[in-house]
Amino acid sequence: MTQFRRVTDQLSVSPQIALDDVEEAARQGFRLIINNRPDGEEPGQPPSREFEAAAAQAGIAYVHIPVRGGPTHEQVDTQRRVIADSDGPTLAFCRSGTRSIVTWAIGEALAGERTRDELVKLGREAGYDLSGVLPG
Repeated sequence: MTQFRRVTDQLSVSPQIALDDVEEAARQGFRLIINNRPDGEEPGQPPSREFEAAAAQAGIAYVHIPVRGGPTHEQVDTQRRVIADSDGPTLAFCRSGTRSIVTWAIGEALAGERTRDELVKLGREAGYDLSGVLPG
């Protein structure tokens, strides 16, 4: 099983999950899965449609927001909105988890929800360095 890294009570991020991890996410109480990984990024990577089907079977909402490189403003806004609209905790994943937490953190910073220092601290506690991503 892939390790889900808690960032806040509402968000955890993860490196690439397996299809079996979707059921485990449901058992752990996640209500939404966000896939930030573009389809076909790596050989053998399950496509988004398979995660969507697994999420539906597990009773979890699913959104595919594929981020290539840095997230666009639209991707940041979409991710922020779907997390806010979720009826419970969200699990976001990509290859390493970095794009997922960066997309979230930029949204939090732009909305004025959290300070840069708080976001860097939350990232560090989850195993990610956000110090070079967020404006100082």
